[in-house]
Amino acid sequence: MPDLDTSVLDARRDADVAVLTLTRPDRRNALNTDLCLAIHAAVDEAVDTGARAIVVTGEGSSFCSGADLGGVYGDEFLDALYGMLHHLARVPVPLVAAVNGPAIGAGTQLAMACDLRVADASAKFAVPTARNGMAVDAWTIRTLAALAGTGRARRLMIAGESLDRDEALHCGLADRAGTLEDALAWAGDIARLAPLAIAHNKLALNGSSADDAAIEQSFRDVWASEDVKEAALARQEKRQPVFRGV
Repeated sequence: MPDLDTSVLDARRDADVAVLTLTRPDRRNALNTDLCLAIHAAVDEAVDTGARAIVVTGEGSSFCSGADLGGVYGDEFLDALYGMLHHLARVPVPLVAAVNGPAIGAGTQLAMACDLRVADASAKFAVPTARNGMAVDAWTIRTLAALAGTGRARRLMIAGESLDRDEALHCGLADRAGTLEDALAWAGDIARLAPLAIAHNKLALNGSSADDAAIEQSFRDVWASEDVKEAALARQEKRQPVFRGV
């Protein structure tokens, strides 16, 4: 597992919620190889240490302005970027993006790799490959179409347009309007839900036909878990269940 570079990413805990903050405000939190590796490592550390939800946000006035145009592009960066994005989509713990300003290019990709997106009034989404002569992978384009709709995905990918916060909320690319504090509150609520059920749902939502066997096993594991018994007992006792993920 790559080491966490604390010079580009701040990682802290708020009870059961891990909070990851991109800390390159001088570059509007643009992603370079070091930051991609740091996000990957911090997510793994959060999962390994029992976090029940993860919030990702940016320091300053931008969530993430995309790939660092002052950096060096090549296989090392692409491997770090897409390795991180695809990993976030597959970890069993839910991620909430607190989009506190523009999320451009790789910033939109990072927000989409999270499971839910809370967008403040200054949020903006764009994947301007048609304007910069670059390309994103098929996962990005298909995920954008699944979240925002094919028509809006075509506007972003072919016409090079962007979506503001209100349109992103209207089409489903953003899930809620709000600040980092709102995202933390939502993540805190999610952290109290049944983690095995969430992990199963995330695997089914993000997986492909190649994951069918794992999804079936996950389904059976949820039904065999102690959390199912805890939910039944809590109903009998008229209290909130306390899920332990076992």
